[in-house]
Amino acid sequence: MSTPSSGPDVTSGGEPLRPLALWQFGVVVVVYLAIIQLGGLVLSRVGDHDDDLTTVEGVLWSMWLPLGVALVFTYAVVAALGWWRPVLRDDRPVRRWLWVVPVVFLLCSLVAVDYGALSEKSVGFVLALFLATQLVGWGEEGMFRGIGVTALRVHGLTEGKVALWSSVVFGAVHLTNAIGHGAQAIPQALAVSFAGYFFYLTRRVSGGNVVNSVLHGLFDFSLLTGTAILVDQETYLGSLAAVAAYLVVGLVVLVGRRRIEPVPAT
Repeated sequence: MSTPSSGPDVTSGGEPLRPLALWQFGVVVVVYLAIIQLGGLVLSRVGDHDDDLTTVEGVLWSMWLPLGVALVFTYAVVAALGWWRPVLRDDRPVRRWLWVVPVVFLLCSLVAVDYGALSEKSVGFVLALFLATQLVGWGEEGMFRGIGVTALRVHGLTEGKVALWSSVVFGAVHLTNAIGHGAQAIPQALAVSFAGYFFYLTRRVSGGNVVNSVLHGLFDFSLLTGTAILVDQETYLGSLAAVAAYLVVGLVVLVGRRRIEPVPAT
């Protein structure tokens, strides 16, 4: 991972951004996680409904409600801080060859989708699951690549440190998945940290927080189709394409790590 200079000042409309202390960002992240994790647990115990992902009702209760509230909370924080521009746009470009990162993730996501499993579900279910995973993508990218990256930049960290710490925090918060999945949350958190760096690069090469948000949701959609949407579903071999995305992108970025930042103007 390269460690470039801090880049241009973080401003909004020419005015310095309202600061957010790092401990305050930590509080925001904790509230965000509480909405998703505790909200999901509460909803799973309230009312007579399915709470798995094999039915439309299960997707609505298990994903739409907690993730929807978390998404609203994320962008309410953005609005309160007045950070719309720096969260949604990124004025620190990288070299154009890094478009390979989102392209590889897109192709591998399309391969990883279990189309056979989807064919057994209704159109309504497919749309419900797709929109649910977009809630994941827009919420997590808004929180960690939007608010998180901006907060670190406001504190004057170099882009190398912004990339590192925003990705580490992103991975660390997924340790909370141990609540429902036990020790397997640990390797997941490590993998998610790498994904966070790849989404960070996607944000920078695309010049905003849209492409990475949509791609993040699609990537999660592809994984869920191969693991969780049928009763007693066996893992779909095509899901290995998701692993391939990490390996291919990781190798490419490692080889080109010294050619990430733009060539300085002479």
